[in-house]
Amino acid sequence: MSTGTTTSGGGLRGWARDLGMGVRFAVGGGREGWIRTLLTALGVGLGVTLLLAASTLPAIQAHRTERRLAVTPTETDRPLAPSASTLVEADLQTQFRDRPVTGRMLRPDGPAAPAPPGVAALPKPGEMVLSPALRELLAEPGNALLRQRLPYRDAGTIGPAGLVGPAELRYYLGSATLSADDGGHRIAGFGVEQESEPLDPQLLMLVIVACVVLLMPVAIFIATAVRFGGERRDRRLAALRLIGADARMARRTAAGEALFGAVCGVLVGVALFLAGRQFVGGITVWDTNAFPSDLAPNPLLAALIVLVVPLAAVAVTLLALRRVAIEPLGVVRDGAGRRRRLWWRLPFPLGGLALLLANGRTSDANSVVNPFLIAGGATLFLLGVTLLLPWVVDAVVGLVRGGPVPWQLAVRRLQLSGGAAARAVSGITVAVAGAIALQLLFSAIQGDFMKITGQDSQRAQLQVSLPTHDVATIRKMTREYQRTPGVRGVIAAIDTTASRPGPLRKGEPFIPSTQVTVGDCATLGELAHTGPCKDGDVFLVRDHTGQVEDSYVSETARPGAAVDFAWPDRTARTPPRPRLWTIPKDARTIESRPDPMGMSSFGIFATPGALDTTLLDDPQARAMIKIDPQVPDAVEHARNTAARIDPLTSVHALQNTERDAQYASVRTGLLVASTATLALIAASMLVTMVEQLRERRRLLSVLVAFGTRRATLAWSVLWQTAVPVALGLVLSVAGGAGLGLALLRMAGKSTVDWSVIWPLVAAGSGLVLVVTLLSLPPLWRMMRPDGLRTE
Repeated sequence: MSTGTTTSGGGLRGWARDLGMGVRFAVGGGREGWIRTLLTALGVGLGVTLLLAASTLPAIQAHRTERRLAVTPTETDRPLAPSASTLVEADLQTQFRDRPVTGRMLRPDGPAAPAPPGVAALPKPGEMVLSPALRELLAEPGNALLRQRLPYRDAGTIGPAGLVGPAELRYYLGSATLSADDGGHRIAGFGVEQESEPLDPQLLMLVIVACVVLLMPVAIFIATAVRFGGERRDRRLAALRLIGADARMARRTAAGEALFGAVCGVLVGVALFLAGRQFVGGITVWDTNAFPSDLAPNPLLAALIVLVVPLAAVAVTLLALRRVAIEPLGVVRDGAGRRRRLWWRLPFPLGGLALLLANGRTSDANSVVNPFLIAGGATLFLLGVTLLLPWVVDAVVGLVRGGPVPWQLAVRRLQLSGGAAARAVSGITVAVAGAIALQLLFSAIQGDFMKITGQDSQRAQLQVSLPTHDVATIRKMTREYQRTPGVRGVIAAIDTTASRPGPLRKGEPFIPSTQVTVGDCATLGELAHTGPCKDGDVFLVRDHTGQVEDSYVSETARPGAAVDFAWPDRTARTPPRPRLWTIPKDARTIESRPDPMGMSSFGIFATPGALDTTLLDDPQARAMIKIDPQVPDAVEHARNTAARIDPLTSVHALQNTERDAQYASVRTGLLVASTATLALIAASMLVTMVEQLRERRRLLSVLVAFGTRRATLAWSVLWQTAVPVALGLVLSVAGGAGLGLALLRMAGKSTVDWSVIWPLVAAGSGLVLVVTLLSLPPLWRMMRPDGLRTE
């Protein structure tokens, strides 16, 4: 071939010809060429898969929210009258071994009553329609307690339109007696509209930084994958120069090879995404799951990914060859004596910090969050960490001298090609640095999104709300819980109201009234400082907080005075018949104390022997349950007792703190995304290590053929991985701390919890260790003498 035919032409035709030649080299490169292309395609494909999955996150959230709102009963401003197109519903929320089970009791008022989304026909009394996940859970051998709680006939399946996710545990129960007077609500249909609340500025900042942190390792690995096979490519480029091609044509030809691998990687990524989407319904990460149809990438983002990845492959290849002299007799790279420059790397992290701080504080609810400043600042900073890693590796290994043979081999290899080793671990370095910054921010702001409930989970663990006002049922509840396995104490009380007998007096805006609480001595002792107590005692209880004036109690309840339990009905033409009761003269006055729910009671406290509960008008029941932690499934036994007494009985666990819903949603989303990113990092590191070993296969085989022990070479390879990883983790700690401190300053926080750093460093080290162990079998195979063969 003559020089005139191989020198590069100008314009688009020259670019197209040279890129096409590179593609032909990649396709016709024989077995070695196809292996190189497949590794590149696999590496790029993993990154494209995660990028496509990330582009579906808005759609997943939107679809889940849409279905959740669709199954919510429609609310009205005023009560509905019964008609053929209405139904009565009641909430049946429960849990089974910390898994929420969403239930709803339904009773149609007529034949045209609406059915919930995903339900073909309303269940008849005693029947239920349930989600596939709940049916599977009920069928499992160890879930007899759940089957006892839901002993209804299976009458159908809830379709996807009625489920937030495929793993949701949901059921609808038919009823013949449910009414608006005993806990039900009359509705005309299902589906509500809800405007999304603006995200808190601190959470918005957290989400933006997290997106950068999660996607940066993907971009870095894609850039690394398109440079696979660099040494063999150099020999082909030298041969191309030998037959007359100029340097620009050689570089564009190399870019064509990378372009072909990247295009194959895009196809692999799309195939992996489409294949993996079919199995996503059976995967639940951090209590979040989705239907395969939910994973619909944003068309604009998907097109951008498909277009940018191949173009980035060309740009990265040309950039990597900018300081490579491709000559006819070989390729000359930067000499070992030429050190990497630091001056042009430092502006990246410093500029990133400047952009972040330029946004200002986000601690105020009205703070302005500029996504471009925050995303750009975080990207520049993490890019700076990536650029600093090769310089750090070169600077450290350049100072190392002596040591065992494996160590010397590893150090010499790092001294000659430290950039390749740094690229292999740059993804984990950036991921750990970003995770450290996020964790520092998380630990500092989580207190702003945690609310102290005032509940004391040490005194009681469950609260039971009974919908009935029947005293006999309330007493039955107490007896049933006292016989329930795993229940070691019941704080059960009956509440009502008592007023002063007689008409309204002059100058009174209303008839004085106060609360009345009936319970045994153990229960009353949890609600007030009763002191000595026996059945038949009565107490007058003052509010210990001072928020309720004692005059409300003293004007209504005095020792020896009568009170009226009849509840006045303002709409009635005639006053209700009095239900009088006289307070004993020996009633003692005491102070209240917070109950396990953090609430205070005051007024009249009476033991069952002192008051005939049939006098009470519209009594309310409340109970708090103490659970024996030594009894397996004690909580589930308590929930079964509640369902046996009345299916509408609600059971809630007492919690000392309550987490903000927005914060919990953001935290769950980040955990899901970080899990996927770590999986990609592990797979990408394994692919990168296998590619680097394949590049050195002939060298390893030569050393083995000349008598070098395989163990020596294995330790050498391990040290070549361990040194950059150790330096990368040190850099990630420093970089993550710097980025975290900048984010804390933006959030207006000064307290730093440094303890969150070390678990992340340990996780990164463990990930590298696992990947390294997985790379040992291919390393052992590549040290065989048959690696000297060539095509």
